Amino acid sequence: MNFFVEKIVTGPFQENCYLAWENKTNQAILIDPGDDFYLIDNKINEKELNPIAIINTHAHLDHIGAVSELKNLYKIPFYLHEKELIILDSYEASCELFGLIPKNKPSVTKWIKNENNMIIGNFNIGIIHTPGHTPGGVCFEIENHVFVGDTLFQGSIGRTDLPGGSLQTLNKSLVHLIDSVDHEKIIHSGHGNDTTLNSELRSNPFLLSLN
Repeated sequence: MNFFVEKIVTGPFQENCYLAWENKTNQAILIDPGDDFYLIDNKINEKELNPIAIINTHAHLDHIGAVSELKNLYKIPFYLHEKELIILDSYEASCELFGLIPKNKPSVTKWIKNENNMIIGNFNIGIIHTPGHTPGGVCFEIENHVFVGDTLFQGSIGRTDLPGGSLQTLNKSLVHLIDSVDHEKIIHSGHGNDTTLNSELRSNPFLLSLN
């Protein structure tokens, strides 16, 4: 499969939404469409993509703001881990906490319940459950790419001081991620730049402290 990824930075939190597609049919998966519906939709049209699903690493407000509009426009399913229900249900309250006007809270089409691979269209998507930032945080492995949400960043890790967060749990999840993924694969985070596990294992102080 000729697989392509493009990052779109959205919203006041500068969250990374990803378009992932294969060029034979232009089938596309939308990952964490956090805000700026029109910006994402314009890119879909520019690339002449055919969206077939939305998959989210977690349900924090900066990652789900454009889900409902895109889901309804393209009539596609929305996938989220079942342990994110508590985070999703607090969407409006979280928006109020940050002084933001809530958008439509998305309805989940299919709850992810385990780490079994998902087959969506032509995509074979690996699931790695990585709680700690949120209870139902997951990473998605597609071809040579791993979409980690806010589990891991270049030089840092996800915060654990929000409701549902746990540093101890996140550290266990980071070990699980390290043990599960080829260290040369491209890591796409929910904020900031791409990286690899090889790079982070050499320089990220939060991973170095796991040894």
